[in-house]
Amino acid sequence: MSGSLCRSLYAFGGEQHQQGLSFQAGEEIRVLQALPGGWWQGEKDGVRGWFPSSYVQVVERTASLSQLAAEDLKDRLPPHWKCYVSPQGQRYYVNTTNNETTWERPSSAPGTPRSSFRHKNSLPAVNGFHSSSSSPLHHVESSHSSLVRRSSGEPQSPGSMSPTRKQNKETTVTVNCVTFPSAVCLPEQRLLKPDEWSYCDFFWNDKKDLQGSGCVTGFEILLQKQLKGRQMQKEMSEFIRERIKIEEEYAKNLSKLSQIPLAGQEEGTLGEAWAQLKKSLADEAEVHLKFSSKLQSEVEKPLLTFRENFKKDMKRFDHHIADLRKQLVGRYAAVERARKALADRQKELELKTQQLETKLTSKTEEDIKKARRKSTQAGDELMRCVDQYNQSQSRWFEEMVTTSLELERLEMERVEMIRQHLCQYTTLRHETDMFNQSTMEPVDQLLQCVNPAKDRELWVRENKTGEVRPVDIEI
Repeated sequence: MSGSLCRSLYAFGGEQHQQGLSFQAGEEIRVLQALPGGWWQGEKDGVRGWFPSSYVQVVERTASLSQLAAEDLKDRLPPHWKCYVSPQGQRYYVNTTNNETTWERPSSAPGTPRSSFRHKNSLPAVNGFHSSSSSPLHHVESSHSSLVRRSSGEPQSPGSMSPTRKQNKETTVTVNCVTFPSAVCLPEQRLLKPDEWSYCDFFWNDKKDLQGSGCVTGFEILLQKQLKGRQMQKEMSEFIRERIKIEEEYAKNLSKLSQIPLAGQEEGTLGEAWAQLKKSLADEAEVHLKFSSKLQSEVEKPLLTFRENFKKDMKRFDHHIADLRKQLVGRYAAVERARKALADRQKELELKTQQLETKLTSKTEEDIKKARRKSTQAGDELMRCVDQYNQSQSRWFEEMVTTSLELERLEMERVEMIRQHLCQYTTLRHETDMFNQSTMEPVDQLLQCVNPAKDRELWVRENKTGEVRPVDIEI
């Protein structure tokens, strides 16, 4: 991956990393280092930094760049025009002086393309979301008036932000104040992390709450997954605590049993074996105490202390994304109000125009001028509201991707941590079994050496009272 050339799919501010590399959508970045966690180090315009790999797409060396360069040599773009490639592989062109954009290649002749618009947010949408996070507004009455009076049948720029609902219905659909591509444009979308089933690809929509009549956001579902995982981790630690109690109680009973003086007067080799068996109980009790102690320090405690501030962090993520979503809802409401205001101004302008046709007076002409100015202002206000909405949606989109990837990383760390400590549990258990086996080995050896004849000899030697046997009396 090192040395590869990639192209950014979305704008990235770089705030999520101490050495973040900021860029806009459509810019080229040279990859210097690719880490397994999803962060890549790259270089752009001589500046190095880190960025999420899901924000870029690797460019094939045999195509794209060389092909673009060859075309530009054949027919150079007019001054101030630059060519970019959308995530779907389509080229679009941007005028760097006035931010006009178009899908059509501008010719070298003077003038601007006929389908361009004076708005930076008319860039082709990325996965249904505009990649621009900030752009200057251009309140030009003449251009806007032509935009307002554009007939619905006239072809429009694919990325234009026409205030008419016809364009939106054809290319986008809004669900709970979030704008998605329509079914027609949906096949053009690509997954951010194909074949990985990543969080950042599958939780954009809201879902009906089965326990109520409302909806739950995709991000809330991700948070619930994290909190459930935390609860499962807590219950695992409680399970280990119960296992520790059993071990401690078992060790206590073994130690107590080893001290009972039952059959303590057994003698000889059998007595030695019996004494060793009782001693093995005390040794086994010590082994189980050590096992319980290691369980507590090496398994239970890490499970309890892993991410002690987990709930606090999840609440912070939740509030941040919820605030951005709330702002998005407010921006969308402003767009709808501005859209309604524009429709009202257009109706008023139509009415004044009809009055002019029936009765030509200076007052009517003045009223038409005022109505036209108001209609233009309403159109400018609509474009301003749409621009703010797109900015809010872009920020929400960027934070959703970054935060969902962070939650994905946290979940992977949690599962791996639990797996490692459960492996440690099984290792300790095997060690305990081996210790128990070693404590029983002397008992087995002594039992093999039990010799009833030898025991009898030893006992006789110690307790004999005389070797002379009685005989009969002779007469």
